Amino acid sequence: MLFQKKTPYEKELAALLKKERRFLKDREQKKESFLNRQLEKYVPAKLQGTLDAAFAKAFGLIFEKGTKVIEKTYNKENHKIDYYENEYMNGVLETKKTLRAFSKKAKAAGNKNLLLSGAAGIGMGIIGVGIPDIPIFTGLLLKSIYEIALDYGFEYESEKERAFILWVIAGAVSYGESITEINKKINDYIATGELPEDYDREKAVSAAAGALSKELLYMKFVQGIPIVGALGGFYDAVYMKRINEYANLKYRKRQLVKRKIRI
Repeated sequence: MLFQKKTPYEKELAALLKKERRFLKDREQKKESFLNRQLEKYVPAKLQGTLDAAFAKAFGLIFEKGTKVIEKTYNKENHKIDYYENEYMNGVLETKKTLRAFSKKAKAAGNKNLLLSGAAGIGMGIIGVGIPDIPIFTGLLLKSIYEIALDYGFEYESEKERAFILWVIAGAVSYGESITEINKKINDYIATGELPEDYDREKAVSAAAGALSKELLYMKFVQGIPIVGALGGFYDAVYMKRINEYANLKYRKRQLVKRKIRI
């Protein structure tokens, strides 16, 4: 019994927890880049507040009216069919391959949206468009998370799921105590399926918007300068990649915990 072989499920969960610990370890402390340090003296003091408001407005508009528009850019039913096919095969076999079929599909969707985000950001940067790019970036970001959610068997329109999405976004671009606190909220939700009694959507939107604007402040400033703004726009894809990575970790964890409960 002491040397009992782990099941594929146990190995997959252990590997995921290791990845999660590494993600958090890498973000214990933020190291400001050389470029950001050089730009700091040129960025207007009011730009942070402008970005906060722009991201908050984009989240509000998409959650209230834009989700149906985003759904026209991918086939929701195909995602669901692929999930149920993967779930059936995993229920029959439960091998390393069948367990990883979900994350393979989700990562493929995320990579496709990564390319779209990079192309849009660079294109807007070439013509010197920074802040007006925020609704496009936010829409592509939510599109990517929506598709990832579907590939792991979760929906995204309820209040609870929107809270989960906002925490994932805020956590992915946070550091130190902030990411530790947000990660705990996410894990508590994964364990209980319930939001905290003091949850407030406006505060959650504000927190996610603030975390994004703080992280993207300098790059959005650069993106507003024609031609060289392409560099700032490129960072749309950089941050999309990080958020996709964290979203995959947390949705995958939800799926594995759900499967453990079912077993």
